[in-house]
Amino acid sequence: MALKTVRPEFAQDTEFRWRFAQEVTNARRIHGLYTAQVIDSGADDDVPWLATVYVPGPSLQQVVREHGALPVRTVLLLVGGIAEALQAIHGAAVVHRDLKPANVLLAADGPRVIDFGIARAADAVALTGTGFRIGSPAFMAPEQALGQPATPATDVFALGSLAAYTAGGTQPFGEGPETTVLYRVVNEQPDLGRVPGDLHALLLRCLAKQPEDRPTPAEIIEAARNHPAAGRGLRFADDWLPTRVSTDITRRSDLPQDLATAFSPDVVAVQAPPGSDGAAQPLPEVPTALLPPPLPTVAAPATPAVGKPCRKDATWKTVLLLSALVVALGGTVGGVLLSHKLDRILAATGSAGDSPTAGDSPTAGDTGPDTPAPAADGPRPSDAASPATYTAAYTDAILTAPDDSYDFDIETGKLIPAQSTEWSVGHNANEFLIPTGSDAAVTPSGRPTPTDCSTAIDRHPATALDFSDLLAGRAFCVRSRSTHAIAIVRVISVTGNGPVKVSMDHYRSDG
Repeated sequence: MALKTVRPEFAQDTEFRWRFAQEVTNARRIHGLYTAQVIDSGADDDVPWLATVYVPGPSLQQVVREHGALPVRTVLLLVGGIAEALQAIHGAAVVHRDLKPANVLLAADGPRVIDFGIARAADAVALTGTGFRIGSPAFMAPEQALGQPATPATDVFALGSLAAYTAGGTQPFGEGPETTVLYRVVNEQPDLGRVPGDLHALLLRCLAKQPEDRPTPAEIIEAARNHPAAGRGLRFADDWLPTRVSTDITRRSDLPQDLATAFSPDVVAVQAPPGSDGAAQPLPEVPTALLPPPLPTVAAPATPAVGKPCRKDATWKTVLLLSALVVALGGTVGGVLLSHKLDRILAATGSAGDSPTAGDSPTAGDTGPDTPAPAADGPRPSDAASPATYTAAYTDAILTAPDDSYDFDIETGKLIPAQSTEWSVGHNANEFLIPTGSDAAVTPSGRPTPTDCSTAIDRHPATALDFSDLLAGRAFCVRSRSTHAIAIVRVISVTGNGPVKVSMDHYRSDG
């Protein structure tokens, strides 16, 4: 299952809590085949939380970013499945309001829409006053951009934008500052230049400026089913996704011994891969002495204060959370994240000898997860492997983000609007943000090599990249789990809520 906790600024708002409880109650009535079922919630707890079924697959945003535009047949199946999910959502009197590629997960048997209805709760809080908008500009409907009420037709517009992005590999209303994108959404026609022509008619109907001109989810399903490329059927067989994507999903589903790592800006995320029967399985080699007596299937979160990853004070409650995936309701709701360093957490609660890798156990003088641990007896698996080679894509790209509404794009070495792509380095007032699907480490040297970075990430991965640990002249590394490419970010200057200046290198992995 996935366990999601509310960000602190929302959790402290009484109006949000009331609406969150209402929306969760509505969401629990949704039982669509292509939605992630809500299991339980704790709307009245100190840190409100929501538990849903875990989906063993990447987000659509990750897939398009890593593999490019998808074939017409896949797009039609995707559109049909999401439209069916919208039927279930709208049938429960809920409007998603934030349908975007990051909120669609791809499984072997079809898509799953997640985080439905929660945006409505966030819309009401005081944070929506100055400069705060719920939703993603590139996938907003015109009425949302203009501050008008959202309806089921609002989700249909978002589905059209999502489908255009999937089929063409680019956002239909372009990129740039939020205000520029929203202006295009309201006033300009979508750019479908990269979308195959036989999808234009359906997508243009979904992207009509007036809500009443858009098709219903039932009409979208019928149009997708009757499209020649669909073969007069919307069946999610083994070949519904391109082979390269299916292989990636299979790899993600077979993670039992190698937990991957990612952290949101606000919480530590932990997940135990599901077993073949879909039930959560115990993690390997967890000392039974650390487990509490049997508890209900879903327990209220017992994490430390939301906003920072767990560091030293791990208890049995931390181990309990190893059966769930914790994510932030970021913007509205964050993406699905995976955790790492199980051995470090277990070592903090028991003897070093009980940990699967005792050499990584914190010492008495350890002050956090970024403090180097003593070397383990014997070589690590990574030490025995052949050294990887790297090719520089670019080096010494000097970038200055005026505030946290901009990210440093690793692929291009340019400044981009925040959250425009997944493989980019963002920041908030206190820290740099580790990209989704990547691992990171702070390096002792301000001029590390790609090999130095890979070694540091393998041995001492960072759970957070605090500004306090990254003064001018220091560096940190980011490594993509899918491509193993390396980014080296050297800090030139940081100013909290103000400008952040860095120098960035990007190296591709040759093997």
